[in-house]
Amino acid sequence: MHGFYRWSAKWWPGLIPLAILWGAAAWFSTLPLEADLTARSTEVLKSTVLDKSQITVAGRDVTFSAEAFSEEGRRSAVGSVEATPGVRMVNDGTRLVAEAKPFVWVAERDNVRVTLWGTAPLPASKARIAEAAKAALPGTEVSDRTGLKRGAPPRFDAAAILLLDQVAKLKEGKATIMDTNISMTGMARDLGGREAIAAALKNLPEGFAVAANDIKAPPYVFQANKDPVANTLTLSGYVPDNNVHAALVAAVARKFTNDKIVDNLKASIGAPANFAAGATSALGALSRLSTGTLVINDREVKLSGDALYDAAAEQIRAGLGKELPQGWQAKPEISVKPAAAPVDASVCQQLFKQNLTKGRIRFESSSASINADSAGLLDRLVEIAMRCPMTRFDIVGHTDGDGDAAFNQTLSEKRAAAVEDYLVKAGLPADRFETSGYGASQPIAGNDTEDGKTQNRRIEFVVRPNP
Repeated sequence: MHGFYRWSAKWWPGLIPLAILWGAAAWFSTLPLEADLTARSTEVLKSTVLDKSQITVAGRDVTFSAEAFSEEGRRSAVGSVEATPGVRMVNDGTRLVAEAKPFVWVAERDNVRVTLWGTAPLPASKARIAEAAKAALPGTEVSDRTGLKRGAPPRFDAAAILLLDQVAKLKEGKATIMDTNISMTGMARDLGGREAIAAALKNLPEGFAVAANDIKAPPYVFQANKDPVANTLTLSGYVPDNNVHAALVAAVARKFTNDKIVDNLKASIGAPANFAAGATSALGALSRLSTGTLVINDREVKLSGDALYDAAAEQIRAGLGKELPQGWQAKPEISVKPAAAPVDASVCQQLFKQNLTKGRIRFESSSASINADSAGLLDRLVEIAMRCPMTRFDIVGHTDGDGDAAFNQTLSEKRAAAVEDYLVKAGLPADRFETSGYGASQPIAGNDTEDGKTQNRRIEFVVRPNP
């Protein structure tokens, strides 16, 4: 017996290092196993759309937590981990991402940045839309504050990307998706932007509809500036199209016979209704000023400057609003040019000739009614007559050779009388005028061309000193 105790006393201490070796072996073999299971479990999840996924391995047991964007996706992810070789048990901590009701996404633009907020349906969608924003608005800061939730309508990404292209056309504003309803508000960056956005919204993906489109257009501005020193009329701003452009320039040439035309107009959509008629009427009022500026801002007409005499100023102030299209607003700020120094009969005659050489008084066809295009020229003739207080005037009418001679004779007399009537209503004494007509009997050009006929249809002023 004593021998056994002596033997065991020598044997059991050898178990201690053996146990340490066994423990170490178990420890070092478990660590690679857990690392391997973690890697394999992570690998099988690469094709599964998840958010905030986390895998923890203890031995051959896996604790798996994640947020999935559909029940099918959640089950697929758990099943993939369970099927991973070496996994004994999966502790399922997955859950569905919250559902957004309603599903709202917004792209909002201000002067310096575009902010994306609301929700996106998937991480890939969120990234794709953010990249689309950067592409649509190069050089603009993009702040992506969107979260991730379920509930997006089909073709959500396509709708959001189309809206980002429209946000790029805004100076400021926002585009909103609420379920399948699209809304836009704000101010277009350029003329025509509002119309371009409206056209693009007709191409929304299937299932989406426009609930509200409250995009405002920037002011549609047309401007004309009359400078008597340089004898120029400068046109700037916008006209609806090339046809209106050509018509306005032709009207300006008839109304502003004493001025060189500087045409800086550009064509752009977005003009107010009846733009051509409104601009033509307003230009007619400007033609009666010595110096002045016309600004048409949408349907508001601002006219400022100096009329050539008191009665003209009163007529312009009272008449501008009446001549504009319905819904347009007139804001005349008309003063009167200081009276020019008197001149003698010879200078007076020269001034009449200069003005009637550059332009001619126009009448309606076969009529003694003075055409509105001649108002500016007639006002200049009134001013000249006012500078010649010691003179009398013969107003002489002529026609072209077309038509009956007797009719032309009568027409020439009536046209001379119509001009006299204009000058008398301007404030000149009627006893300073004599009128006569010669029909077609005194042509200054051939009547075989239109240009010749135009020259023959004329009014002449003969200045005579007072007896």
